[in-house]
Amino acid sequence: MIKTLTYTNYLDRIPKDGKHILAYQTDSEIVVYMAFNDAIANYAIEHQKLGGSYFSFNRMSWIKTNFLWMMHRSGWANKENQNRILAIWIKKTDFERILEQAAHSSYKPEIYETHENWEESLKLKKVRLQWDPDHTPHGNREDRKAIQLGLKDKMLRFFAADMIVKIDDVTEFVKTQKSKLKSEGINNLEVPKEEIFKPHNLDLFKVIGLDS
Repeated sequence: MIKTLTYTNYLDRIPKDGKHILAYQTDSEIVVYMAFNDAIANYAIEHQKLGGSYFSFNRMSWIKTNFLWMMHRSGWANKENQNRILAIWIKKTDFERILEQAAHSSYKPEIYETHENWEESLKLKKVRLQWDPDHTPHGNREDRKAIQLGLKDKMLRFFAADMIVKIDDVTEFVKTQKSKLKSEGINNLEVPKEEIFKPHNLDLFKVIGLDS
């Protein structure tokens, strides 16, 4: 079960700016979030993996570690085909494998040096990485950046079938917190107790643009 804390306490625990991977974690596992429609979500919960006739392995699927970033992107589970929020548990070692296969979606000269290097990375790697502004529960931009990772081809299939330890449907929690935010205000909002994830592979700090 994911432990929670108030949004006010959450703010006291996290950086106000910079590029950080905020995620709910245990000693060996990390939670990533995905948003789907009912058909895909029902299959995932029943089989504890991604797949079924409604899920496509021919398109990129995005995972997010930050709960509030997922809430912003899904409209608190109100957007079309994003009305179910799944918390997917994977091993931290597998999450690092995903990071090691990530190429930035846009050219970063401080990382790739030349456009040619970046384009070659895009061809070879099966994960796309984006740093986007994190958002408050009300949808306002933060100075802090949140990570999202797009998986495709072999990496998506490997993630879907082999990396997943457990899948929890957290949609009801999302709806409860959305209602609480509207009726009681932000001080009573509860969010997952996230920590900063720091990879063991120190090369990743530069490769993915992570702040130390």
